[in-house]
Amino acid sequence: MGAGNGSRLGQLFLRSLLFLLLAGPPAPLPAGGQLRYAVPEELEHGAFVANLGEDLGLDLTTLSARRFRIVSRAGARQHLEVNLENGILFVNERIDREEVCEAGGTCLLHLQLLVESPLELYRVEVEVLDINDHAPTFPWQEYVLEVAESAVLGARFPLESAQDPDVGTNSVRTYRLSPNGFFSLEVQTRSDTSKFAELVLERALDREQQRAHRLLLTALDGGVPERSGTAHILITVLDANDNVPVFDQPSYGVSLPEDAPAGTLVIQLNATDLDEGPNGEIEYSFSGHAPPRVRELFHIEPRSGQVLLKGPLDYERASLHELYVQAKDRGPSAVAVHCRVLVHLLDVNDNAPEVTLTSVSTPVLEDAPPGTVIAVISVLDRDSGDNGRVSCEVSPDVPFELRSSFRNYYTLVTTQALDREVVPEYNISITARDMGSPALLTRSTLTVPVSDVNDNAPRFLQPSYSVYVMENNAPGASICSVSALDPDCQQNAYLSYSIADGHIHGMPVGTYVSINSDSGHMYALRSLDYEQIRSFQIHVQAQDAGFPPLSANVTVHIFVLDQNDNAPVIVSPMPRNGSVATELVPRSARPGYLVGTVSAVDADAGLNSRLSYQLLQATDFTLFSMAPDTGELRTLRSFLEQDATRQRLVVQVRDGGQPALSATMSLLLSVVETMPQTFSDFSEFSLPVEPSSSSPLTLYLLVSLGSISFTFLLAILILTAIRCRGERCSHEGDGCLPPCCRCCPGSRPSSDGLKTSNLMAQPPAGTTAATCLDVPGGGPPGYCYKVCLGPESAQSDFMFLKPCSPPWNNEKDSGKRSQPGQHLQVSKQLKQPNTDWLTPSTQRPALKRYQ
Repeated sequence: MGAGNGSRLGQLFLRSLLFLLLAGPPAPLPAGGQLRYAVPEELEHGAFVANLGEDLGLDLTTLSARRFRIVSRAGARQHLEVNLENGILFVNERIDREEVCEAGGTCLLHLQLLVESPLELYRVEVEVLDINDHAPTFPWQEYVLEVAESAVLGARFPLESAQDPDVGTNSVRTYRLSPNGFFSLEVQTRSDTSKFAELVLERALDREQQRAHRLLLTALDGGVPERSGTAHILITVLDANDNVPVFDQPSYGVSLPEDAPAGTLVIQLNATDLDEGPNGEIEYSFSGHAPPRVRELFHIEPRSGQVLLKGPLDYERASLHELYVQAKDRGPSAVAVHCRVLVHLLDVNDNAPEVTLTSVSTPVLEDAPPGTVIAVISVLDRDSGDNGRVSCEVSPDVPFELRSSFRNYYTLVTTQALDREVVPEYNISITARDMGSPALLTRSTLTVPVSDVNDNAPRFLQPSYSVYVMENNAPGASICSVSALDPDCQQNAYLSYSIADGHIHGMPVGTYVSINSDSGHMYALRSLDYEQIRSFQIHVQAQDAGFPPLSANVTVHIFVLDQNDNAPVIVSPMPRNGSVATELVPRSARPGYLVGTVSAVDADAGLNSRLSYQLLQATDFTLFSMAPDTGELRTLRSFLEQDATRQRLVVQVRDGGQPALSATMSLLLSVVETMPQTFSDFSEFSLPVEPSSSSPLTLYLLVSLGSISFTFLLAILILTAIRCRGERCSHEGDGCLPPCCRCCPGSRPSSDGLKTSNLMAQPPAGTTAATCLDVPGGGPPGYCYKVCLGPESAQSDFMFLKPCSPPWNNEKDSGKRSQPGQHLQVSKQLKQPNTDWLTPSTQRPALKRYQ
């Protein structure tokens, strides 16, 4: 079996080779602006068909890159293929012409060739040439034909036609009958050029001489080499039935729409027979040579002669059907007569257009210029005439249009610029409508996504940002967040945030704040101080990841909010020598007398720097009042004799923050009869406009140190002078007032002298005991000099005591002692205040003198 198949394939190959040698290589045949080739059927895989690359003038090196290919409908068999290396069109699989083209005539393969970059479409037709690969065959191997002996000479008897799938010269060319003395053979041609044979009676039959005749019928085709098929004919001679049926006409024609339903009456045939009885009863049937397709579509009622539609018709498959009908009576030796019925089909618009997307180039860039080809679309309508004419259109609300390149081929192109941020995707409805009545249409939807291009810069949600940060913030804490939007997508919309380079008070901006490049959250890198920096601004940049990248900037204003973190600082009056501040008040002061003004500063701002003054403690709250806003200390009433000469006050300065901070100071007021020419500790202190580089505390310490040094040096000078001028103290009852040291042992102080003195023996309440120094030596004999220094006293008093007589002096000397009145005159003389109350010369212009 395998050897037989191999032999048959070898013969086919030899015939195909012979055909190619005789016909020569296939050459392109121009047909209406397209290429046309011819190729025989049954060629093996890889057989050469044509050199498309050369014929189309294409660059063979770019065929693969430009995706040169044959476009076919889905499900269709790919008989031919293109070699992308050399552009040769070759046979992909065996082509059986009889299978590809069922009907006769020219068999064409329509190819659509597509090449991209730029997009080009070519149409090629390949004619499949028939080869003689089929031998004629008869439906039956033996035919039985009954012929009445009374048959007249020249009677014709149609025979069953041989079938040969080949076409043209390869189909049935003629028939041959074996030699005999009674019948001859005539070959007839149908309208479709097919052949059939008829037996012609050439000699009268004599049943009594020969009851049957055996003939051999041979069908021959016109191929090279010639093929043939045979069938045996058995002719039985019957007794005479003198009359045969006769049709009204030898040929009939009828028109029938292709959508006629089954059971439709096609034609009513009528034949008559002059015989009577069974010899006159006629039966109708298809002739033996009626094609199988006709038997599938039509049916004949044997008795009535009605031809009925049996199966569905299709104009696109066959527009004409040829029926051969025979009429035969029921008598013995009945002779059949034949007629032809031509059924012409009328086309009906029963096929909607078919839309095929041949090539789609999606997605499309949003910056594609107008006229960019998006897809190639082919439409097909299997109907004919106006029913097969198709128009194609797209919806008018999209920026696309259809342009016709070939008949029933369209290209979908852009008509205007696209914008993905406005419309990211288009659903294009393609409508194909034929010209039939009623018209049929087909809609197909093509989705065209728009690819993004980085054509939009980021945009911040606000034109600028204002951020308020409380001072003393924790380093690393988030202070704000900036956000920007980019209408683009994917990496073109991925934003990264950064801070532009710059300086804040001479420091890089990166030492103050940082930003998260992904989220835009900003963080303070250091603790801010309102007293050092109150506001600053930074520039934030948002940049996308597109190519080229686009960016946007925004200014972020950062305002530092004040926090009550600085307590008030009292700058006037300043305590002296680490002690309390002192002030002299004349006893004659009237109510409302301005004693002095307490001045304080607060480094904070706003309510946190709004100061209020009040007295926390006072020796007598009825004597003085403090203005809460200005800090002015004034008297409430006049001094009385019983009022203490030293008034101790505690002043508190409180700011307006929450919680409030405060500072206190102690103030010692001395009530004197007359005011000396000296300076008080109250000063006119001007608040600095701008903080200086040197600290005020350093200045205060320098002034205090200078005052102490000056006071100490002045005391040494005074003690040295007293030591030089002093006299020895008397040991006869004269002594120093306690708690002073005694310069004359055993002596007692004079109570009379102290009663009239303006100095009190005991220190005032709240003061420490005076320091008494004994000054022996250098003074005049009989006198005792004493220096009493009080740490809280506003001045140092020099007391000149009466002379002290020694116990061994005589009585005469006692008469020379000074009287109490004399001592009173001396002791009543007050000394000027010590120079330690005078401030250094650098501070004197800023002090306020009270008279």
